[in-house]
Amino acid sequence: MTRQRRAALVGNPNAGKSALFNALTGARQKIANYPGVTVERKVGRLVLPSGEPVELVDLPGSYSFDAASPDEEVTR
Repeated sequence: MTRQRRAALVGNPNAGKSALFNALTGARQKIANYPGVTVERKVGRLVLPSGEPVELVDLPGSYSFDAASPDEEVTR
């Protein structure tokens, strides 16, 4: 059995991760022009031009992997 590829969108808050997630997966996840909109991970699926499926994970923004808040803990 072949394992499905998984990719994660990781970065600072308000960097456009959710907008990219929506564009790649066709999802309609809420986006806004201020940090803190994504507070839990979201999972979507996309298909590469080769036909291979990829699971895409949209994580809350974080300035550090040393979690200081519950949403940063999800990213960690």
